[in-house]
Amino acid sequence: FERMGAPWNVDGIPNEFSYGEIEPDWDRMGEYLEDAMGRIPIALHTGAKKFFCGPESFTPDGCPIVGEAPELKNYYVAAGMNSIGILTGGGLGKLLAEWINAKRSPDSFDVTGINIDRFHKHQSNRNYRADRVGEILGETYKIHFPDHSLSTCRNIKRSALHAEMKKANAYFRDVSGWESPSWFAPSGVEPIIEKEHFGKQSFFPYWQDEHKACRENVALFDMSFMSKFMVEGNDAGDFLNRLSTANVNGASGKITYTQWLNDGGYMEADLTIAKLQETKFFVVATDTMQNHVLAHMRRRLTNQKHVFVHDVTNSFAQINLQGPNSRKLLQAITSCDVSNEEFPFRKAAEIDIGYGRALCTRITYVGELGYELFIPVEFAHLIYQNIIEVGEEFNLKHAGLRALGSLRMEKGYRDYGHDMDNTDTLLETGLGFTCDFKKSNGFIGMESVLMLKDQAKQQGGLLKRMAQVFLHKDAEPLLHHGEVLLRNGEAISEIRSASYGHTLGGAVGLTMLESKNKEPITKDFIKDGSWSIDVAGNVYPCKVSLRPLFDPKNEKIKL
Repeated sequence: FERMGAPWNVDGIPNEFSYGEIEPDWDRMGEYLEDAMGRIPIALHTGAKKFFCGPESFTPDGCPIVGEAPELKNYYVAAGMNSIGILTGGGLGKLLAEWINAKRSPDSFDVTGINIDRFHKHQSNRNYRADRVGEILGETYKIHFPDHSLSTCRNIKRSALHAEMKKANAYFRDVSGWESPSWFAPSGVEPIIEKEHFGKQSFFPYWQDEHKACRENVALFDMSFMSKFMVEGNDAGDFLNRLSTANVNGASGKITYTQWLNDGGYMEADLTIAKLQETKFFVVATDTMQNHVLAHMRRRLTNQKHVFVHDVTNSFAQINLQGPNSRKLLQAITSCDVSNEEFPFRKAAEIDIGYGRALCTRITYVGELGYELFIPVEFAHLIYQNIIEVGEEFNLKHAGLRALGSLRMEKGYRDYGHDMDNTDTLLETGLGFTCDFKKSNGFIGMESVLMLKDQAKQQGGLLKRMAQVFLHKDAEPLLHHGEVLLRNGEAISEIRSASYGHTLGGAVGLTMLESKNKEPITKDFIKDGSWSIDVAGNVYPCKVSLRPLFDPKNEKIKL
């Protein structure tokens, strides 16, 4: 395809247009024809009988749009094939047929990257479509480098702290439309990616410093892009408890990590729920699942339930303070007692910071002592300034998504839509600990979880299980995703997501091991195997573990 396509009929395709042609734009296409003839010189003398020019449908991210529309029950879509409809039509037809028949996404296809509910209203705007479609066409056959970010339709959504992050010298990337810091360059260094490649980039040492600051001191993350919902009403507790594998309707003032499943016991969402009051709950999910989580709740609401769901994503800035010195810093800016005795792990409470207020939850996604501050946007700048001013004496460091990714990967924390998806069950992902099988009314998918649990017990273990993978210390290559994991020289799985573990000292990733001969995946299965990873045709020895390689006993997060 051409490097930059041209939008066609963005105001609407004529109803009578079907299998038609449009007049070629010779001025735009001329250079591409010259390139083609330069590559195949005989074409200069052969001539062309027909130069066909016709429209194709491209989506904002280059992936098809498939699934049940979140706005209308039982309305299913399969569109936006990005010029490979003939290649993918059969598979997508099968997928959609299974989806319609089961009334839920099929467990045989990972749909997290193609689900229709991943898109937002503004992405259907005329100007957005006109500007983005040409770039997407040009991206189709390019090399997809790991840190590549699209250049069109940027700066659409900015957090309340965007100016502060820019002043701190952030390199921004597009995160579900939000401009979010990926990493921070030192003062005087322009935050740019000098050249895209698969090795250690020029920003590698900056990323390493952010990672180490979080492990050894304290780091600040702007996580305002996270999806946030306020769920209220007399029946809100029972409603959310039925959706959740964990008991989220216990005592007020507590945050709970939980999963949402479908009836088959397969994953639907990965989130935290804080019970603020008896009838008020704060739900937080990843950015890519904003509409999915909202639709999941709305589809299960009835007129008989006194429940009100509000999307408050844009109403709150989110600052995460993480690291061994995060408590000392937080205590220096609030009058509330945040000691381990008064503010233990999983507590959620409103606290004062300077002249402002914020919901503070003691939780972590990096494996350290830490706090997440949910700040009404009108207080965001003020509270940020309070943190920065006091943070100077603690040598507080800004950190971006690159550091967040490497920190969570060392701990083996999961990310729905990246290393786990709708084809995985709760037990296979290693998240069975979130289940409360004794709570009243159980949870959606509980029967399937119990059945799989009993099946695993009878066969001596699970046949599919998530594990952590670590390239031996100081190994040169990085891991991104898609690399092949070998056991005793035979392919067993691929790396689903990965990063570089600056604390561990090498590349680290997550994979879903799948037994090929009905042999249960146990500690002995891991210990008895000879493990290696194929990275671009080169094979390197590696370590595989069912437990987190960093702080497996969770001692650091409960200090």
